[in-house]
Amino acid sequence: MKMKLFLAAGMLAVLCLSGCKLVKTGEGGKNGAAAGPGGDQERVSGLVATTFDGKLVPALKEKAVDLPTLQAAIKGGLDAAGKAHGVRVGGAGGGWNFPVKGTGVVVEEDLASKAALAKVDIDGDGKADATLQLGPVVKGTALRDTTKLYDFSTFRDQIEYAKLGRALNDKAVSSLSLPKGSLKGKKVAFVGATTIRSATEQPLIVPVSVEIAP
Repeated sequence: MKMKLFLAAGMLAVLCLSGCKLVKTGEGGKNGAAAGPGGDQERVSGLVATTFDGKLVPALKEKAVDLPTLQAAIKGGLDAAGKAHGVRVGGAGGGWNFPVKGTGVVVEEDLASKAALAKVDIDGDGKADATLQLGPVVKGTALRDTTKLYDFSTFRDQIEYAKLGRALNDKAVSSLSLPKGSLKGKKVAFVGATTIRSATEQPLIVPVSVEIAP
């Protein structure tokens, strides 16, 4: 009886193993980066350090579209405007990511929040046309997705790719040089990135540069 039980258990173990695929620890996607000893934080921090100032910011400044020009193009069709000026990540279901620039007057602000922001009137009608995210909490991954600098296939997995998006946002807001006190009523010039998912959506911009007129 004991021998029969032993043989049955052995056969069950073989069947279980035959239905499993052994994967090496840290194995990523087809072209994904290996895990490495430093962990995600070290790898992502190194990537931000070598690309943010040297590649990302110059690319955004070079390709940035004046916000009024972009908004006029979007009225003619978001997809057409996206193909002309933006980058889409994730297929047809994803939003269009645009490099943008503009000049306007701050008409509303919330600087006390962790997700501080300033709303800017671009066209001079006294109403906000765009919102600048000033952090430290920043929504979205527009900085990561607006250029083609960061290819998902070169990352280990979605988790590491998401960490890059957050790290770029952190770097952007920490690099802004803003005066102390209220920004309301001040004229600002900005360069940044935004993700647009519908033609009626007001741009929520992650700036890499904000200059305040004296």
